[in-house]
Amino acid sequence: MGKRITAWLLFTALFLPVSIPIHNVQARVLFTGETVDSREEESEDEQEEKGLIQSPYGVLMEASTGEILYEKEKDTKRSPASITKIMTLILIFDAIENGSLNMDDMVTTSAYAKSMGGSQVYLEEGETQDVETMIKCIVIASGNDASVAMAEHIAGSEEEFVKKMNDRAQSLGMKNTHFEDCCGLTDSENHYTTAYDVALMSRELITHYPKILEYSSIWMDTITHKTRQGTSEFGLTNTNKLIRSYEGCVGLKTGSTSLAKYCVSAVAQKNGMSLISVVMAAPDYKVRFSDAAAMFNYGFAKCSLYQEPNPDRTFQLKVLRGKESQVRGEYGKAFSYLDTSGRSLDKITQKTKLKELTAPVKKGDTVGKTVYYLEGEKIGEASILAAKTVEKAEYQDCLKEVSQWWYRREAARE
Repeated sequence: MGKRITAWLLFTALFLPVSIPIHNVQARVLFTGETVDSREEESEDEQEEKGLIQSPYGVLMEASTGEILYEKEKDTKRSPASITKIMTLILIFDAIENGSLNMDDMVTTSAYAKSMGGSQVYLEEGETQDVETMIKCIVIASGNDASVAMAEHIAGSEEEFVKKMNDRAQSLGMKNTHFEDCCGLTDSENHYTTAYDVALMSRELITHYPKILEYSSIWMDTITHKTRQGTSEFGLTNTNKLIRSYEGCVGLKTGSTSLAKYCVSAVAQKNGMSLISVVMAAPDYKVRFSDAAAMFNYGFAKCSLYQEPNPDRTFQLKVLRGKESQVRGEYGKAFSYLDTSGRSLDKITQKTKLKELTAPVKKGDTVGKTVYYLEGEKIGEASILAAKTVEKAEYQDCLKEVSQWWYRREAARE
């Protein structure tokens, strides 16, 4: 009996195929000892993406669509250092937009603002500068003193300003962000964000307030200090070296502390596209910039952008039983499409479909749509909205219209 079992085990080991997992690779062991590896080789794109940047955290975003083209640990919370100031700049431009702040308003530096360490433009207590100068100090030279002075001017105190920063971050969907100060100088563990959230706030700043790029693309400038000690010139040099070394780079903000290491949110424009390249926790400033440039190269080589050629196009739609017989339709949001497949966007076609309308029609109602196709495949659509409200016609309106028609007919006969 024992000899039979031994013979059977020997036969099984030698002649029956066995399937074993080896590091998630399925290999079949044949009686000849030969192995067959069924794992597919990585594509060239996958290999390129894998070693694209050295830094541990990064995001590449196309600005108009918000599409992520590349990411590496995009949701890991990190200290942002001075790229915190992107949110500070958003709130400054928010205040300008709502009319509570003007570019030529004068801002006074407090003792507290003057006391900021780190990057500064050496504002003196009681010194006044206009808002535009303060913006330059923040975005070009990363002035912590200028940032705090602006925070106090807008909100009364840095603490109140930081509350507004956190509220604004939430409104943008920055789920993994919390600010403790307005300039990123703090080493508090409660001051954090992620590469993805930095891309979100960078997108908000450059798309809603593109004027910021006029300032962030300045390489060198000067400001004039006017204090009790007299008047002196102070030079500003941009901390973002990419605006000189990478063609098309127009901003945006750098940052570095011992805790955050080296960070940058860079913006480059080429071929009708704006890309946002975010790098966090780079080991040194050279890697910070080389990683951002590598992501730019990857994005511009891989992508092409189509945007509705007539975004202000309007449509006239007939309205039945309304106080007015027509209503104008317009795009609620211009269509854009980001292609990463290499197809020619010259082949995009569109078809517009308008509804038959009966009053009442409210302003903002969807009254049609334009559908876009690439090589016969639908790639998206844009809604057409009513530009005004058209009320339903009452009896008196109908009577008036009939009367006007009658008078016009009689006048034509004469």
